[in-house]
Amino acid sequence: MYPAPFEYYTPTTMGEALALLAQNSDAKILAGGHSLIPLMKLRLAQPAALIDLAKISDLRGIHDMGDYIAIGALTTHHEVEYSALLRNACPLLPEVASHIGDRQVRNRGTIGGSLAHADPSADYPAAMLALGATVQAQGSGGKRGINADDLFTGLFSTALNGNEILTAVHVPKTDAKGSGVAYAKFPHPASRYAVAGVAVWVKLGNDQVSDIRIGVTGAADHAQRATKAEAALKGKPMNEDNVAAAAKLASDGLATLGDMFASSEYRAHLVQAMTLDALNEAHHRAHGWH
Repeated sequence: MYPAPFEYYTPTTMGEALALLAQNSDAKILAGGHSLIPLMKLRLAQPAALIDLAKISDLRGIHDMGDYIAIGALTTHHEVEYSALLRNACPLLPEVASHIGDRQVRNRGTIGGSLAHADPSADYPAAMLALGATVQAQGSGGKRGINADDLFTGLFSTALNGNEILTAVHVPKTDAKGSGVAYAKFPHPASRYAVAGVAVWVKLGNDQVSDIRIGVTGAADHAQRATKAEAALKGKPMNEDNVAAAAKLASDGLATLGDMFASSEYRAHLVQAMTLDALNEAHHRAHGWH
């Protein structure tokens, strides 16, 4: 099916893009297009205008900012996956990017587009929560940062305002001694979206968990942290019993979805299983065993 008619704009600056957005209340922002274009072809989305950000060069690139890494919103999944800077300083993101779709999708899809779209089964949201990342937004009222914990608000919904554009992602470096990260995913065999996916960041000190964050995607209507599992491990050794007990709590508080691919109960089970795998891998990496 062909999409409904629409106006098409290609701004070259953020100022121009924001002006176009203000002038077209029903406009949609186009980044990589892998989420929006299929919806338009099915006429599930019929925006009156598209504002394509592809020519705004300031929205691309991965930069070392000292305490954190800044990733432009138009940076592709492929660029995230193969970034030497990220592989050394924040390896969770390249690992997660490698799980997204197929090679064609990774070469065209963007990190900003994925996060703004907020698909409940997307991979990046779990990583953003595990890392405690911050997304940068710019609108008519200026610029602001949004913590990952506050970004995902519901099914395909975020804390971004209608007049704002996501411009960058700021992620902390996780290469300090004693830090470990991992992503475990049960993918849908056709789409490779997460039926359940779990990202973990853990910091060990004196053989105990000094800090931990666990992000879960695919299981509920939006990505969320497994706070009960985090609390069960914080301040304790990551031994086999403690890790297993924490993993069993990972689905607590999640209103897990049920559909033709997986029941609510099965998704809850998958969250626990993926959490166990991710915790064990992050633990090994924190010790330098992998």
